[in-house]
Amino acid sequence: MDFVRYAESSAALLNAELTDRDAVVSYLAPRAWLQSQVNDRDAVVLRRFCKDLRPAFEASASDDAQGVVDVLNGLMERHPITPRIADHDPAHLHIHVANKAASVADLLIGESLLGLANLVCDLGPTRLGVCAAAPCTNVYVDTSPNQSRRYCSERCSSRANVAAYRARQRAAAG
Repeated sequence: MDFVRYAESSAALLNAELTDRDAVVSYLAPRAWLQSQVNDRDAVVLRRFCKDLRPAFEASASDDAQGVVDVLNGLMERHPITPRIADHDPAHLHIHVANKAASVADLLIGESLLGLANLVCDLGPTRLGVCAAAPCTNVYVDTSPNQSRRYCSERCSSRANVAAYRARQRAAAG
């Protein structure tokens, strides 16, 4: 189980617009085997989960370690994780975070929470963030060695740097 990938997937989940079943199916494009299982309830449950999870990223961005822990613990209480050994490929046993009867939403929520909980325990609770580029509000997971990430993507980083450069040029000219 790749906990960092699961944590990063939780940021992607928050950044996705999961407006309805079709949007969830599109989000799951890399996991085509799950797409046929998506229903309307999954979209509703995932939207609510994302609304409830966002405060963990905001708390982390504010260096509120206890806030991150409290949000994640509260979500893990509301969404219990049921790990199980997956044996669909006997040569590569691995852990799934939900039982076979779990909904797509339960699976994605379990992966997200388990990934974030492990990331917080391994790297610390201030490794989550909200993009510093205005007007972007996307979130990210910072796995950089020196905890220096401030943007959700290279695009936002470049845009913010160009804006800062232009502001300096205007200030110098004015």
